[in-house]
Amino acid sequence: MKVYDNFFFPAEDLEKSREFYQNILGLNLKFDFKDKGMMAFNVGKEEPAIILKDIKMFPDVKPTVWLVVDDVKEEYQNLKNKGVNFLSEPFEILTGMAVEFEDPSGNRLGITDYTKTPDKMEK
Repeated sequence: MKVYDNFFFPAEDLEKSREFYQNILGLNLKFDFKDKGMMAFNVGKEEPAIILKDIKMFPDVKPTVWLVVDDVKEEYQNLKNKGVNFLSEPFEILTGMAVEFEDPSGNRLGITDYTKTPDKMEK
């Protein structure tokens, strides 16, 4: 595990959430993919963002922290061998691969890599 990647939160209403994060908290909009059920906000100059996921499109979403690894498939197998139960097989995302799991208390975590964008692998 190298660094934090992103923080995911469920959102009941993306427009109300946008108002809160952008106008009340003063965070900058990183991206608006409402059509895909997501909207992200930067905190200062940090690369990791707060990503809101529309619960209408992602009904099983929970607050989740993603961590960057060099290779998701390799780390997936390593953690699986140690008894981690994943929520799915690794899946492709815009920047590489990702997969999520829960800790013994039900807190959701994910790992991701930047294999499609090698310039970000230094994260």
